[in-house]
Amino acid sequence: MRIESSQRPTGRARALAAPLLLALALGGCASGPDYRAPATPSAAAGPFVSQSERTNAGAELPSDWWRLYDDATLNGLLQEALAANPDLRAALANLDKARAVYGQARVGLLPSTQLSGGTRYGRNNAAGGGDGPAPRQWSYSGGLEVAYEVDLFGRVRRDIEAARYDADAVAAAYDAARVLVVADTARAYLNACAYGESEQVARASIALAQRNLDLISEQERAGSASRLDAERARVALARTEAALAPIEARRSAALFELAALLGRTPAQVPQAARACASPPEPGGAIPVGDGAALLRRRPDLRQAERRLAADTARIGVAVADLYPRVTLGASGSYLRNDTLTGDRAWSFALGPLVSWSFPNIAAARSRIEQAEAQSAASLARFDGAVLNALKETEQALSAYDAAIRQRDALVQARTRADNAFRLAEQRYRAGSISYLDVLVAQESLVTAMSQEAALKQQVGSARVDVFKVLGGGWEPNVVN
Repeated sequence: MRIESSQRPTGRARALAAPLLLALALGGCASGPDYRAPATPSAAAGPFVSQSERTNAGAELPSDWWRLYDDATLNGLLQEALAANPDLRAALANLDKARAVYGQARVGLLPSTQLSGGTRYGRNNAAGGGDGPAPRQWSYSGGLEVAYEVDLFGRVRRDIEAARYDADAVAAAYDAARVLVVADTARAYLNACAYGESEQVARASIALAQRNLDLISEQERAGSASRLDAERARVALARTEAALAPIEARRSAALFELAALLGRTPAQVPQAARACASPPEPGGAIPVGDGAALLRRRPDLRQAERRLAADTARIGVAVADLYPRVTLGASGSYLRNDTLTGDRAWSFALGPLVSWSFPNIAAARSRIEQAEAQSAASLARFDGAVLNALKETEQALSAYDAAIRQRDALVQARTRADNAFRLAEQRYRAGSISYLDVLVAQESLVTAMSQEAALKQQVGSARVDVFKVLGGGWEPNVVN
């Protein structure tokens, strides 16, 4: 039998359908503001203020800046650090997690399903008849539910945008971690080499002081030198020997730092780094580019900009709560046991679900205000990151130039001190000056040699600071 009906929808049905029809008419509209990348100060794109002949503003910093040193050991160490550093491994795991969250958010565009099934055996007292116990029986059940949110006002799409921008920000954080690991690894290696050279200088100073002590001791035994001069020579030797231990400790600390950056234990310090006794230097002026290249390259700026994009998208998520949320659902179930007529039963359901917090939207508006405030804070942090990047770069360039000039002056001082000591030795042997003058000249030479070696380490560290603040070392395939 088939029954047909020509009745039109009742007034109540039309009333229930009205909000849904209005929502469908407005469908496709994305809530909240569309994101636009913030502008940076026009003055930030120009040349750096701190210019010198030791930097080249006409060439941009290469991704693999450490190859400017042309040192095979350094290249190998950085390959190992980028593959095994624990901090980088943790940053990569965070990136995988963020991408998984983004993948989960994208599922919101698809229907959600839930499937259930089961079997049971026992008495069904409700189905029992008479005074006797209900019979034992098997029963089987199954069900399927499908639900799909109609993204009329872009809530799901904005949520997906926010998750994608969050993943981009975590990717930028991973790149920033690469910059830091590359810089710290290069610095640890160059410091170890510089301290190795300082050790050689200290040992040469000890040998010089020992030679003078031997000379004055022979003269003392021959009666041509006083005991006072001999004691002064012994004091000079002891002071020179005392300077060696701190240098050895600093070199060990640099080597242990290098091992940790490589994911090794202190007992596994690379032998090539331990044997290095002269820090490599890049030839010529180092390329630094300009402000525009800096702002494109720094991953921390990209991270701040992506955070701003994510927070802007979350404004749309909050705005969508002002409007109805429509979910289409369908379900079906199956039940079978011995007490059912025909041994089985089917049931089906289909229909939309409309949920709306109107007119109580105070909580939704509060969430919108929170999201807008968070976006404003992210914009301020982005502007601060731009200013900080420019400040750090100018400071690093200025410090590098100052360290170079100081080192050059100390090279001249060491050369003069060496000449003065040789003249003092000659005049002492000729008997025209006292041994105290020789000791003064010797101390000046030892001090100049030590300062020159120490400045080499400072120059190397300042140069790495420049490379780090310029943001080099994160680009894909920088180690080949």
